[in-house]
Amino acid sequence: MRATRTAIADVLVLEPRVFGDQRGFFFESFNERTFRDLTGLEVSFVQDNHSKSARNVLRGLHYQVAPRAQGKLVRVTAGSVFDVAVDIRKGSPTYGRWVGDLLSAENKRQLWIPAGLAHGFLTLSDSAEFLYKATDYWSPEHERCIAWNDPDLAVEWPLQGPPIVSPKDTMAAAFASL
Repeated sequence: MRATRTAIADVLVLEPRVFGDQRGFFFESFNERTFRDLTGLEVSFVQDNHSKSARNVLRGLHYQVAPRAQGKLVRVTAGSVFDVAVDIRKGSPTYGRWVGDLLSAENKRQLWIPAGLAHGFLTLSDSAEFLYKATDYWSPEHERCIAWNDPDLAVEWPLQGPPIVSPKDTMAAAFASL
């Protein structure tokens, strides 16, 4: 596995070593020792989530506040998405910046998003299945959302028409209100 730092140093793109032949492929999607060696982090994943989204579904930008902040290791098992992480850690040198990457079943990339960052994605394929490994349990009372189209963040979503957004995400907070 290879880890590449993004413009937000704590956000990493992880690319597995894939073994493939005429039968198909095999790769190790998570190995605690390898993750620790690559990232220098000892994390414990306590919950796995799986979502399926149609084309143009935009989910996010979601996060949980302390003491239930979540780190997430995310990947796509079917289809493709544009995945985004936004640094909302006050005092961070990259506060208010975002990074985005294409995650797909084909490229098998994963994104490590540490606690303290908001996360979202836009489905680019007809549908996409998305897996999350989380470092803390979902906690509705600690869950928050920033508007996906917040002008202060100016995330460059590769939209192909109006996105499909949940009612909850439609009522998300402005970044300036954090």
